Amino acid sequence: MAYAPSSTTSGSTTGDIHLPDTARELVKILIAGPFGVGKTTLIDSVSEIRPLHTEERLSEASVAVDDLDGVREKSTTTVAIDFGRISLPGGIVLYLFGTPGQERFRALWEDIAYGALGALVLVDSRRIDASFDVLALVEESGLPYAVAFNTFPDAPRHHTEQQLRTALDLAPGTPLVTCDARDADSSLDALLALVQHLIDRDPPEHR
Repeated sequence: MAYAPSSTTSGSTTGDIHLPDTARELVKILIAGPFGVGKTTLIDSVSEIRPLHTEERLSEASVAVDDLDGVREKSTTTVAIDFGRISLPGGIVLYLFGTPGQERFRALWEDIAYGALGALVLVDSRRIDASFDVLALVEESGLPYAVAFNTFPDAPRHHTEQQLRTALDLAPGTPLVTCDARDADSSLDALLALVQHLIDRDPPEHR
């Protein structure tokens, strides 16, 4: 069921749905990642409008198809999209589309990806291998992307950046950052890393 939580549930949200007068460039961004990695949480933390969610409770029928390893406490899942918006300095406005992380939603993912300029791929360092399918999907789509490791209290701390890059088989130019999806500033920094990557790939003077 789709719902828009009260602005009091997310520290950065407001009730104003109107675009700021300074908006000059609207950019569609995907927030991708495996099941339970924190996509909904990240959008909640940064959205300046009340986020839209399409979450349903996990049922017994989903147990056979949704891998709950490492996220046993999770009781809901996104079945269509999460949606939020954040305005950046310089008149750039990001429309954030959170995508379901399960393979069974692949066709829906492809529809949501249409028109996107890039993707922020969230990775759970407790279960890095859960991100392989999503990364493959993003790469198949041809979307430029950045990778953000969402930190969890029980996540291992001994990985170096090179070890993480090797584990995910990332190209040297792919941005890799860490973030706490619950924290607006941290999540915004991850989005800014992606935006800078997109600008570096396609400078304004070349458009």
